[in-house]
Amino acid sequence: MTTAEGDQRNRAVRGRGAASNPRNRFEVLDVEPEEPGPDRLPTELFRDHSRSALSHNQSPDVPFETSLNPYRGCEHGCIYCYARPTHELLGFSAGLDFETKILVKEDAPELLDRELGSPRWNPRVIALSGVTDPYQPVERRLRLTRRCLEVLARYRNPVAVITKNHLVTRDADLLGDLAAHGAARVAVSITTLDSGLAAAMEPRTSHPRDRLRAITELTAAGVPCSLLIAPVIPALNDHEIPRILEAAAEAGATSAGFVMLRLPHGVGPLFESWLERCYPDRKRKILDRVRGMRDGRLNDPRFGSRMRGEGVFVDQIQRLFAVAAKRHGLDRPGPPLSTAAFRGPHHRQLSLLEPETARPPG
Repeated sequence: MTTAEGDQRNRAVRGRGAASNPRNRFEVLDVEPEEPGPDRLPTELFRDHSRSALSHNQSPDVPFETSLNPYRGCEHGCIYCYARPTHELLGFSAGLDFETKILVKEDAPELLDRELGSPRWNPRVIALSGVTDPYQPVERRLRLTRRCLEVLARYRNPVAVITKNHLVTRDADLLGDLAAHGAARVAVSITTLDSGLAAAMEPRTSHPRDRLRAITELTAAGVPCSLLIAPVIPALNDHEIPRILEAAAEAGATSAGFVMLRLPHGVGPLFESWLERCYPDRKRKILDRVRGMRDGRLNDPRFGSRMRGEGVFVDQIQRLFAVAAKRHGLDRPGPPLSTAAFRGPHHRQLSLLEPETARPPG
């Protein structure tokens, strides 16, 4: 393939993070189009026929065990998204397919209701969503996340929401009701305050100022909010850490955390192509820094290392984050979520069987 052909295939697609569909790692055959594709691609929706609303995680370095993902694939199109390879399990590509072919769990609220209402359900924190964003643009129309929150609020089952979208404020009423019982908190992910970088790197997310506004509005509704800088990309957005922490604290966040860039499977080549397209002058430095914190590779899948990385650059970033977080009062952990208010059918039946407190005579 000539350089000119490579440039054509790396041509930007308007409103999308990836520019191509690299081969699925599980497929034997790979078909490359002779002509470059269109410069605009619509979002396609597909039914997801999963028979459970909940997924369970046993990774020791992920802070939740159970998650709820109403959507598979994500319109936000974040070029660095570690979840992109999950689309390969569905027969799609981790590239443009991930952000244009969205699987929708239409019956997620009903499935969730069935699972929380089961006598086998042990109340626990559910992460919403842990893989793809529950407030990606299609949620404005389909309202699956809101309907799932309605179920969670009815049972008062605790939920931790992670999002890059101001749309989360639409559900401040439900989140506020849960938070009143210590059963809700929201982590708003802000990777940069630079609108140009955000538009290139995460094209269909909310503008950084709107994510800050989401923190303010949710805090006013009584919902505890934390800041998540995810990912930190060395030599690209790491220098913004102090400013992001300051802005989030001013908006009302009470705690903060960060995750270093991860580039599993096909995400590495996609990210390299994106750098060549958008930041060619920084490409070598950024990739060298990534390899420097990933044992010479673009990705290190080892538990304990994959979320943080290792080496001198990681140490510098950790110190920078710790100092800035302490300065702005974000170095304290967020409030723990409680299952004490859970009110499933089985729990209500048990309470009816408990003997009444003895009353004094008279």
